[in-house]
Amino acid sequence: MDSDLEQLFTRAAAEGARHRGSVTDRPVHPYPDPGALAEAFGRPLDAGATAPAQVVDELVAAATPGLVGTVGPRYFGFVIGGSSPAATTADLLATGWDQCAYSEVLSPSAAAAERAAATWVRQLLGLPTTASVGFVTGAQAANTVGLAVGRQRVLADVGWDVARDGLFGAPHVAIVAGDERHATIDRAARLLGFGTASIVPVASGAQGAIDLDQLAVTLDAVAGRPVVVCLQAGNVNTGACDDLRAAIPLAREHGAWVHVDGAFGLWAAASPRTAHLVDGLDLADSWGVDAHKWLNVPYDCGLAICADAALHASTMSYAASYLTGSGASSDCILGDLTPESSRRARGFAVWAALRELGTDGVADLVDRSCALARRMAERLSAGGATIHNDVVLNQVLVSVGDPACTDAVIERVQRDGTCWVGGTTWHGLRLIRISISNATTTEADIDVSADAILRAAVAP
Repeated sequence: MDSDLEQLFTRAAAEGARHRGSVTDRPVHPYPDPGALAEAFGRPLDAGATAPAQVVDELVAAATPGLVGTVGPRYFGFVIGGSSPAATTADLLATGWDQCAYSEVLSPSAAAAERAAATWVRQLLGLPTTASVGFVTGAQAANTVGLAVGRQRVLADVGWDVARDGLFGAPHVAIVAGDERHATIDRAARLLGFGTASIVPVASGAQGAIDLDQLAVTLDAVAGRPVVVCLQAGNVNTGACDDLRAAIPLAREHGAWVHVDGAFGLWAAASPRTAHLVDGLDLADSWGVDAHKWLNVPYDCGLAICADAALHASTMSYAASYLTGSGASSDCILGDLTPESSRRARGFAVWAALRELGTDGVADLVDRSCALARRMAERLSAGGATIHNDVVLNQVLVSVGDPACTDAVIERVQRDGTCWVGGTTWHGLRLIRISISNATTTEADIDVSADAILRAAVAP
């Protein structure tokens, strides 16, 4: 064994563990001097080589002042989960093994891990056992894949081969989506050549779920056009879920492809206490979900899932003479399900996270996050704050005092360092947005964070 390499890897693991072990003792967000941080990384590039151990020393010294405690229990911004011990270790191993997960030829183990993890994910979420699962970077890629496969299907239904002929001259596809959809849907529309003008918005109800009556009216208005309907499991602000059981049959009556954006909310299906919120999930055609949010897998890892595995593969695959086994088939290689060929073996960490938690553990993780969100809302409300959403999952929208002062309050909270919260604009109000999805968050973390938020509201 190369002792120098072993020492380097040991040093890296020790630094990661040190960061993880001390994250609760430091301000959640540091405020390093930008000039000093840039200078630490921006030295002139030497002509000669530098010893790896020195490089690691310099990297740790340069990076440490600017590391954010996103992995810690009091980071409540952007629905960022932590990363579980087994998943983190699996990711370290994946880096050390350096496997390309394009195909079984490149890595039989990476492929086997992805196939096993995909089986567990389908089981947890109640999705069809034959659905295909592509391991992508996150919800943006997952939603883009889902819409791409839907584009292929709805245009084929009207006799247009978009893979061969492109979109020039093609029938105009309508993308029907709620007016509180996530912005990744709009970017997917741009990337796929639809353009955002193809999005036909549907009004949402008071909590951000799509209005079923308006959905019916909108679908009637685009009758005769190829249609992709985008539904949501977990509104990015409120956590509200569309009524999938009712909405999907409406879309089916118009021959639509139905994609569900469930970046974090899809995991509600894993708990008996929250599964009713996504009842009917299995009726859709495609789904997007992140593992690096509620499942607490390290960044970057999302899942693009499609009920029609063959169509998924034929849409995303490509063939080349040097790529052994490439190209769509009934038993597609895993590289046929994602936009990337050169991709890291994300399946190891997902497999490890699920193996560590088990079905009961995933359900408990979802339940505890929801319970902690309710506790946060109750503590803030008792302190005089206003809660603006029904806390059905892990999202809390709050204002403390005049909403016009929300950004000032947020800045004081962030500078205080006890916790980190972000802001959002919802229904015309500037609000604090709190997202709870870290497995290490405790009731004590919620209590001290609520106190910090209330304290910031009365600070001069």
